[in-house]
Amino acid sequence: MAHRPGWVDYLIGWHVYPLGFVGAPIREGSHHMSHRLTHVEAWLDYVVSLGCSGLALGPVFSSASHGYDTLDYFTVDPRLGDDADFDHLVQAAHGRGLSILLDGVFNHVSIRNRIVQDAQSAGPASDAGRFVRWRDGQLAVFEGHDELVALNHDDPAVRQLVTRVMNYWCDRGVDGWRLDAAYSVKPEFWAAVLPPVRETHPDVWIFGEVIHGDYTDIVHTSGMDSVTQYELWKAIWSAIASRNFFELDHALSRHNEFSNAFTPMTFVGNHDVTRIASRVGQDGAILATAILATVGGIPLIYYGDELAYRGIKEERFGGDDDIRPVFPTRPADLSALGEDTFRAHQALLGLRRRHPWLVDARTEALDLTNERYVYRSVAPGVEPLIVELDVRDGCSALIREAGQILWSSQT
Repeated sequence: MAHRPGWVDYLIGWHVYPLGFVGAPIREGSHHMSHRLTHVEAWLDYVVSLGCSGLALGPVFSSASHGYDTLDYFTVDPRLGDDADFDHLVQAAHGRGLSILLDGVFNHVSIRNRIVQDAQSAGPASDAGRFVRWRDGQLAVFEGHDELVALNHDDPAVRQLVTRVMNYWCDRGVDGWRLDAAYSVKPEFWAAVLPPVRETHPDVWIFGEVIHGDYTDIVHTSGMDSVTQYELWKAIWSAIASRNFFELDHALSRHNEFSNAFTPMTFVGNHDVTRIASRVGQDGAILATAILATVGGIPLIYYGDELAYRGIKEERFGGDDDIRPVFPTRPADLSALGEDTFRAHQALLGLRRRHPWLVDARTEALDLTNERYVYRSVAPGVEPLIVELDVRDGCSALIREAGQILWSSQT
């Protein structure tokens, strides 16, 4: 079984895209200091009241525009604030029992990053030039994005840099990492980078963004603790939308197998995908969260999903804006429109906290048709949970333990 520190046993994360959350200008970076991280800090009590125990932050490093085009790994983006703002946020989160996870964008950097500028000046055969990838004498870019230059992960200097960056922020109080675009990096790179980080910070938790591939082998070879469970994400919304619980049952069988090797990171929404409520409606989104709350793994709630926010991911310039919205300055300014969904999330995450063994749960199908699915979540030495999902007439869910109803979407 992959490494899992004790604090992760109870981790339920609230995932935030900071630049969008605080209303920072996205199209262009800015050197003007704006202390917007206080906006995030104002929501920490809300995170606790929702039932989460961790804050998973998207990119906070200085970047050219959207955060995934890093300019400086050792500097907080001035659109968010400065070192003091970041340290205060970490301290405030820890004071409420919330862990902090950062987004490590180590596959590529902005074309305006000094690393790239030095490589261009010195040429491909130089020490500086070997820091990035080249293709036919031109800078290699990430997935067709001309502004994102791929780092050369075969270069020992790149490995040393990433280790240094991770240790630097862990020294500042960061508890865990999401490795962005980990699927684009050879697992052997992470296998070289991560041990020196763990040597200094043995309780750090590290998971990679992996969309497809052999999850178990990637975890084993890379030394990462976990990966994003995109197979389950797709099956949850697709099964509800298409009224085909056979797809979900198949994915949960695969999920059981993954859970034998590592603890998957589970989610129904993130900063890269269409909102769950836009795919399956408000009732369907609650049903999806009921699944997330009752299967094994480490669940992440994407900010706004707990309020039934809508948003469509589009493949165009600015196509992420709709799913990365600004939040009000404080929770008191929220509309009441999402209150029912919020209360359902509170109840489901509360149930999750009262059954911490669910992190290691396996599921067993009890009844399966296209439109109705009953499964049992089990772990050694505990009373199993029975979860009933039904999409025959709308979307409904019910969770039982020893014959007692613990939660129902109908009440």
